[in-house]
Amino acid sequence: MLEILVVNWLDRENPQAGGAEEHLHQVFGRLAVRGHRVTLLCSGWVGAPRVAELDGIRILRAGSRYTFNVAAPIHYGRHLGGERFDIVVEDLNKVPILAPRWAEAQSGLLLVHHLFGATAFREANLALASATWLLERMIPSVYRGMPCVAVSESTRDDLVRRGLDRASISVVRNGLDTELLRPAASRYPKPTVVYLGRLKRYKRIDLVLRAVARLRANGIAVRVVVAGKGDARPELEELTRKLGLSGRVRFAGFVSEAEKVELLSRAWVHVLTSPKEGWGIASMEASACGTPTVASDSPGLRETVRHGETGLLVSHGDLEALAQAIGWAIEPSRRDRLGRAARRMAEAFSWDGVADAFEELLLELHARRSGG
Repeated sequence: MLEILVVNWLDRENPQAGGAEEHLHQVFGRLAVRGHRVTLLCSGWVGAPRVAELDGIRILRAGSRYTFNVAAPIHYGRHLGGERFDIVVEDLNKVPILAPRWAEAQSGLLLVHHLFGATAFREANLALASATWLLERMIPSVYRGMPCVAVSESTRDDLVRRGLDRASISVVRNGLDTELLRPAASRYPKPTVVYLGRLKRYKRIDLVLRAVARLRANGIAVRVVVAGKGDARPELEELTRKLGLSGRVRFAGFVSEAEKVELLSRAWVHVLTSPKEGWGIASMEASACGTPTVASDSPGLRETVRHGETGLLVSHGDLEALAQAIGWAIEPSRRDRLGRAARRMAEAFSWDGVADAFEELLLELHARRSGG
């Protein structure tokens, strides 16, 4: 059995946790159940216990969301430097932590969801965006020659463009719980589109609101549910008022797993208008619930939405095309046809399969290093 150190910004209990943390716990929690010893070094938050156990994973929290890059190597040196790890996995979700520079193990693996690139300047202030951009520029010098796993072809292409060797990058796509995520017996009575995810500027949820306003102007009434939390909510609420959509848009805030399944399975269409995603987990969850997705034709999303088969892809930022796509997809016969195909596609993905792929890769790396 392996001694595995995972380094990631967050764990799934963190209030800021998202898809990367779901992936981490689904995969490495399964490896822990199989007998591997997994330690996660991540950031904390106000009031968070510094030590915990989740899904069989030992959790060590250091620093905060914005100080973790500095706190992590210090915490490692003080508390983990004496432990022997077979492999260290850096779970790189947007901003590199540079773990190979300070964490010791026989082998290393870089797991990449997606990178910000210039998108950082749409979300953060100039100083923070510049720091993110500069850290990403260090990726070739820090990680070149290190085995990598990307969650999509688009993420692998991004890494290759940044100077990493394509041959060293494996693609292991995310999984789904298709038992939990299932179609509902009925849809909402009125046409309803759902956005589910973080409320961040770079997600461009404003495009959804503007498209629905165009539909209303054309006599097509559509309700919107925006589920999730984030610092862009006040701006989105203000935009909703300006567009005259207050009676048509509901901000649901953070939703439980049961509420998520209800929203995704009863919605007529799921929408995701990011300019870039690692893989588009929300669109795959909607697919598992038998609901088609209308999404931006952007990296990651074009791998999880099959245009014309499980949903529709539109040029990012094209409001007219987005409005037309939503209006076309909510027609009941089209909606149901796309939804059935989406469910069939989703059934091919499972978390057990993802964990199998990671376990095989980690054992291979360990055997290669130890000469076994």
